[in-house]
Amino acid sequence: MADLAELTTMIESALPGATVEIVDQGGGDHLAARIVAPQFAGLSRIEQHRLVYGAVQERLDDGTIHALALNTRAPEEA
Repeated sequence: MADLAELTTMIESALPGATVEIVDQGGGDHLAARIVAPQFAGLSRIEQHRLVYGAVQERLDDGTIHALALNTRAPEEA
C-alpha cells in the first residue's frame, strides 16, 4: 500500500513550490494525483508527466504504485 504522504513529499522535493494532491483510487496501489507546479510552464503534458514519474520512480519500480493517473498544470493554467 502506497504511503500518500511519502509520495507527496517525493513530488514536492522534486518540484519545489508544487501543490500536490494524491488520492487512492482503490487497492492502495492505484492512485490519482493533481499537481500544479511552476516547473511545468512551457512544457508539454508528456514532459510534465515525465517529471512526476521521475520523482516517484522508486515506488513504481518496487511495485508500491501499480497505476498513477496524473492531472498536471502550471500555476497560470490552474
